Amino acid sequence: MAEANGGAPAGRFTTGSTMRHVAVMTLTGSLGLSFMFLIDFATLFYVSLLGNETLTAGVGFAWAVQFFTISAGIGLSIAALALVSRALGARQIDQARRMATASICITVVLLVTIAVAVLIFRRDILNLIDATGPSGDIADRFLLISVPSLPFVGLGMITSTVLRATGDAKRSMYVTMIGGLAAMVLDPLLIFAMELGVDGAAYAIVLSRIISSSCGLYFCIKIHNLLAPPSLKDIADFARPYAAIALPGIATQLSTPFGNFLLTRAIADYGDSAVAGWAVTSRLTVLAFGGIFALSGAIGGIIGQNYGAKLGDRVGQAYRDSMIFAVGYVVVMWALLIIAAPYIVYGFGATGEGADVMLAFCYIGAGGFMFNGLLFVANAAFNNLNHPLWSTGFNWTRDAIAIPLLLVVIGTSFAAPGIVYVQTIAAVLVGSVAVVFGWRLANSITFDSKPTGWKPVPGGPTSARAATAILQNEERRD
Repeated sequence: MAEANGGAPAGRFTTGSTMRHVAVMTLTGSLGLSFMFLIDFATLFYVSLLGNETLTAGVGFAWAVQFFTISAGIGLSIAALALVSRALGARQIDQARRMATASICITVVLLVTIAVAVLIFRRDILNLIDATGPSGDIADRFLLISVPSLPFVGLGMITSTVLRATGDAKRSMYVTMIGGLAAMVLDPLLIFAMELGVDGAAYAIVLSRIISSSCGLYFCIKIHNLLAPPSLKDIADFARPYAAIALPGIATQLSTPFGNFLLTRAIADYGDSAVAGWAVTSRLTVLAFGGIFALSGAIGGIIGQNYGAKLGDRVGQAYRDSMIFAVGYVVVMWALLIIAAPYIVYGFGATGEGADVMLAFCYIGAGGFMFNGLLFVANAAFNNLNHPLWSTGFNWTRDAIAIPLLLVVIGTSFAAPGIVYVQTIAAVLVGSVAVVFGWRLANSITFDSKPTGWKPVPGGPTSARAATAILQNEERRD
């Protein structure tokens, strides 16, 4: 692939099989994410080995709060992905570099502000989800230690996103995987060897985030030359287009922790055992479906580059292939969870309501995640095709309308496992509608002008496929 400005690749996703791009970017992304989630899962497992369900519940409450803060970072990274991938698709390399740096600066400032607010009001926030008593005290201290590292989460997300936008799946994966490796070493060392208990788990999170973000900066600067020097002018120039995607993106991402917040509060009525089971289920979700979470980011770069390059037919192909991939991935993981369910319950020593919650997820909730996967695919299309508010609308319909209504209708009918069923039905209802809207949007993209950066063929066709063939010939010469 032709490159410019010290190694920044332009338009890698604008040629070749879209299914191959979806599979490669998603699987490599999922390896990094799943490894990171595996460490998070292992952290909760280490805490459970301390033999006190109150500790596990406390970490679960803290995770419900941190979910909000991390989701804000995800929303900001969505904007960076859309802008940088479009610029690369249009072969505007200098602009892509400036956008990437401006995105980092804006993200870090915003996440510092959020971290300060959470630290100040953390006790009040925990009270909203009935995180009181000993488990609430554990959650409070966990947040006090871990939340100050939130800006490093954003820095790691943006740098990983920028790498993914260029098509560097390997190094984007390394950013998260290296942080996970650090946590793998630090967790048992701090929790058991240094006898810090839950505090050790929090300190391990902080250190792993710093290491991950440092690797992301190194890859972006030293390997790809993808970051321009910081500039107040660039921040001012890109603030408006960045905000146009980031604000709906943040609003979209915050809907999921809001729904989780409601569900966590509802399950708290069933005691610490149920909350502990819910905490394990939350970790199982991100661990088992890391590929689906990675899929959303992976296809964002693919759709963004082809949209920037004015290749409308490839946008539709990428969307279709992503749907196929999402369904296949969930079916495989659901089958594995059904097989592993009894062993998971045994491994965490879960009993009573906690065990029931975990089994309900493995047997039923995991299958419903297929519709969350389709919603993620639709959201990626909305965010990268100038309809970010559609993502916001569908996500909040699921989490602020469907979930509360279902909690009223069936929430108490099945005891604690009913919370899992509520989450599943909400995903089915909203995901099935969103994916249709996404399909219609992705397959309606047309352009009046020829793709940016490509030479016309004298007397020949000027369609997207013809432009793709031209670029492939240029790449062979490069």
